[in-house]
Amino acid sequence: MIKNYKYLSPFKILISFHKLIDGLEKIAASNIEHKSNYAKSLLSQINNKPEIINGIDNLELFENNHNLIQNLLADLFPTALTFNEIKAVAIPFYDITFNYSERFKKILNDAGMSFDISIRDMNEHQFYIMNCTFILNAYYKQNVDFEKPLFYDIPNKNGIVKHYKIVYNTDFLEIYPAENTKFLTQPEIEELIDNYHDIELWKKAFPYNSWFLKGFALITLVDVTLENAVSNLKTNLLKANIEKVELNDSFESIFRSVFKIPDLKVGFTLYDNEERLFMKPPFNEGNLESFILLDTKEADCKNVLCGCSFESLVENNKPFIIPNVLDFSMTNNPFAVHLLSQDIQSFLLAPVIKDHKLLGLIQLASSTIRTLNSVNANKLELLLPYISDTIEKSNDDMVNHLEAIIQKEYTLIHPSVYWKFKKEVRNYFHSNISIKEYTFKEIVFKEVYPLYGQIDIKDSSENRNRAIVNDLKEQINQIITIIKGLNFDKKIGVIEQKKHELQKFLLELDQPLKNNSEQKIHHYIETEIHSFLKNFEFNQKTENKIKDYFNKLDPKTEMFYQTRKDFDDTIMSINKKLSNILESKQQQAQEIFPHYYESFKTDGVEHNLYIGASIEPNKVFNPIYLQNLRLWQLETLCEMELEHHKLKTNLPYTLDVTSLILASSTPISIRFRMDEKRFDVDGSYNARYEVVKKRIDKAFVKNSEERITQKEKITIVYSNSAEEKEYIKYIKYLQHKNILEAEIEKLEVQDLQAISGLKALRVKVKHSDNSLLIEAKEFITKLFKERLDSKYSYHNLEHTKSVVMGTETICRAEKIDPEKTNLLLLAAWFHDAGYIEGADNHEKKSIKIALDFLQRKNISDNIQQKVSDLILATTFNYIPKNRLEKIIKDADNAHLANENYPDSLELLRGEWENSINKKYCNDDWYTINIEFLKKHQYFTKFAQKEWQNLKDKNLNLIENKLLKQ
Repeated sequence: MIKNYKYLSPFKILISFHKLIDGLEKIAASNIEHKSNYAKSLLSQINNKPEIINGIDNLELFENNHNLIQNLLADLFPTALTFNEIKAVAIPFYDITFNYSERFKKILNDAGMSFDISIRDMNEHQFYIMNCTFILNAYYKQNVDFEKPLFYDIPNKNGIVKHYKIVYNTDFLEIYPAENTKFLTQPEIEELIDNYHDIELWKKAFPYNSWFLKGFALITLVDVTLENAVSNLKTNLLKANIEKVELNDSFESIFRSVFKIPDLKVGFTLYDNEERLFMKPPFNEGNLESFILLDTKEADCKNVLCGCSFESLVENNKPFIIPNVLDFSMTNNPFAVHLLSQDIQSFLLAPVIKDHKLLGLIQLASSTIRTLNSVNANKLELLLPYISDTIEKSNDDMVNHLEAIIQKEYTLIHPSVYWKFKKEVRNYFHSNISIKEYTFKEIVFKEVYPLYGQIDIKDSSENRNRAIVNDLKEQINQIITIIKGLNFDKKIGVIEQKKHELQKFLLELDQPLKNNSEQKIHHYIETEIHSFLKNFEFNQKTENKIKDYFNKLDPKTEMFYQTRKDFDDTIMSINKKLSNILESKQQQAQEIFPHYYESFKTDGVEHNLYIGASIEPNKVFNPIYLQNLRLWQLETLCEMELEHHKLKTNLPYTLDVTSLILASSTPISIRFRMDEKRFDVDGSYNARYEVVKKRIDKAFVKNSEERITQKEKITIVYSNSAEEKEYIKYIKYLQHKNILEAEIEKLEVQDLQAISGLKALRVKVKHSDNSLLIEAKEFITKLFKERLDSKYSYHNLEHTKSVVMGTETICRAEKIDPEKTNLLLLAAWFHDAGYIEGADNHEKKSIKIALDFLQRKNISDNIQQKVSDLILATTFNYIPKNRLEKIIKDADNAHLANENYPDSLELLRGEWENSINKKYCNDDWYTINIEFLKKHQYFTKFAQKEWQNLKDKNLNLIENKLLKQ
């Protein structure tokens, strides 16, 4: 019995030439005399050699039949090519080769007598499964793609390792069952394909020596040493400039060609080892997607996969594969639903690791079931080195090496002071001292003028607590509503006890929020309420309410999170918008005179500027540059304040900001702190400036409870009269430009710890007159949250916001002037306010609420009347009489052209059922809405052009739903 010297396999090997002899017999029977005679001569030599046909199972027999075998193979090994081809006879995947071409012999001789030729990276697991897939494809007619390239690494006579790709010709091989063959069903085959790593499962399906492999293969080697070198070069090139890497369609095409899947899509998600967060890649301008994050920029490493094999991915370095996402969704796993929403039917996640460190997750997705599986997942081993090297931040030349040392010894530093760090690192290069022995000098800039400014979110902590309390109350109230509606056959006293405990929590939340209140309530709901709601059987109506409740839970926290999400999203939007303005304006400011700049995002945005001759020694510094920069800073803060004022009407949570500048005419020194990798003031005298900077935003006006910072105003804190005079000049200039209001407040600042005598100027930024709209938004938001019954699932705050956005869109497109736009937006905010008192005649109730609001604001009768008329124009079946009525009418029906229109229909259907007891079967409901869509018309040119086609698509969608009933 022939045995491989390394590993066992499912095959009994019989080296046979029966297929070759079959061909010779046909030639012998032909009419071509010289060929026939040649074939007959060869056949005569094997008359007494039945093992040549039946199969040789002892390698010693080769020595006895060496010349005969060589003669039989002569046509396959032409003499003219023997010094050119690298060719031999072999058994696939085994280290069994013989009958070498002359070139192959020379390669082996050059390698030396001690060299043992073996396939690169062929382990026992891989060897066994490659043989099994050979059987699956040849005997079971499967299409298991495991054509992983195989290589020999063979040194030449100079000791340089050459790389050869192995190509097999298996035309002369035959596979058939042995006595102990276990025949497989299709489900058993699929189970194997889905469990590549379960070697025992494969061995059970294909026991040792359970199949015959009879015949021989031809092996041809292709020298790929050059390609290997190019690959290494490519890897090195990919290391540099990660920020500029362009991962375009060619990146995806590489994967498609390797995996042979035409619709394969590739995604990538970065991993932050410190924060244990998955994040979208910042490079390639979003062309490389993350299928696991979608619209989310980052997510907790455990939660993002909904618990799917995170440990296997990260800790065990194994891929996570879902061959059939639809089948996987039957387990009610939310991750499967997440994939199906992207039309992903087959999915693979694999960790990208470099030096034992997780860099991210590569994701492969296909719209075809079972195209990705545990077998072809191993092809990733070919590509992962390139991916890991691309992500790894490594540099190859002197400039990048220098940058790396600056990063290590200092920090990522601002371009204005980069020259000094670069100079110090050059000193290291010329010192011929190792980096461990060299002492890097501290970087100091003397006689620089500091400018500090911030735009801070007002009362952020209080608002955050308020958002937490709002979510907790809403969740508790919804649980209490469910509990009240429970319909039991017999009384269960514990229900009332749970309601009592929940009501106690509501009372506790009416008090200032304690540190542990949120965790305590969360724990109670999770352990006492959720387990109860999940494990008891209720009637259908209650089951629907419970299902609706669980659908509202945040998947990460299993708590209500909407208000907090609105708050967090608002903070993020404000910071992003204001930071973008600051960064953009800062580029202009550098043209005034190069200066050091840094900014920080907290609950708001703050920045430090330092300007002086020591920062830019190649230019002559003049105090006028400092004055220019101070004016720039004040004007930039005004622009940021104005932008926030415009932005906050469209934010999900209303937050105000306060703006502050700390003036200082005394130059200071700043030193780069090696321990903290940042600049800080140098010396005890200069530390006073830092103390003021850290405490001033919480300071009060002297002898009062009023903060020096106020919303919509810029506060400038200073120490002496010269600074006051200078900033008053800047304020008056900006008043002249109609940026600031006329009144200038002069304040004394209450003493800070160890600091006294500070004063402040405060001036209001002049806004375009949309403050009434902001107040209207705040009023309606609070009104709906406090008084609108939850049965109004369609006519609620979300619908109102949608109508406001639709109004803004049409007004912008049709170039409606600001005054008329404001009228329309006021009417849009109030048009459904009357629903707090019920659906009947809600337009008239809405008008009354709007008028009460406008009268309290002392708004003119003329505006009140126009707003009332516009609200009335939203009445069902009302025909608009003028342009403004047409706009608000179309905005109220913008949802008809929305891609979420079917969802809106279901919300309206539920509202009618719960509020006016109108119940419709699917047929009736779709018929009613089809009739409405056919009769409805848009009135504005914009809506007719942009929304009509989308509405028609929704009509077709509902008609198709009706046909399927």
